[in-house]
Amino acid sequence: MMTADDLGPLTWRKSRHSSVEECVEVAGLPAHVAMRDSKDPHGPALVVSRAAFRRFVSGLG
Repeated sequence: MMTADDLGPLTWRKSRHSSVEECVEVAGLPAHVAMRDSKDPHGPALVVSRAAFRRFVSGLG
């Protein structure tokens, strides 16, 4: 499994709607979006296509 550290230095950001305790951070890659748990910044990262990320976000609200 890929970790956030495997992706190298990225600019991670989170929604201002996130709580301090429960947060997903995202980082843009050339053709993908990476996601990680803010409580475990060196842990697993999920990398999906930009299209898949748009579908994911549109399903949230």
